[in-house]
Amino acid sequence: MTDTVASTASWTDTVASTASGMPLGQANRGFCGRIDAIHVGEDVHGLAAPEIERRLLELGFVEGAEIKVLHEGPIGRDPIAVRINGTTIALRRREAMAILVTSSNRPL
Repeated sequence: MTDTVASTASWTDTVASTASGMPLGQANRGFCGRIDAIHVGEDVHGLAAPEIERRLLELGFVEGAEIKVLHEGPIGRDPIAVRINGTTIALRRREAMAILVTSSNRPL
């Protein structure tokens, strides 16, 4: 089991060091960019990481998709509303932290 933990930590460090973007959960309203990767680190509130990743993919959060942050909630800036490939979706910032994005100069 120790080998699994070590390899997971190593893989997480590799993803963090090679990702050129930032988590979508850190983006402010008006952010425009493109999705680089989906990386769910830990289980979130009883849902397994693969389940969260599957749900995000089904909603259209795929590599290369253009994304724009449209709105932030009034309390703690949570949830956020994003436009992705012509569809508006609301999600919690903690879930948005699994979506790695790169900023683009052009508005969507």
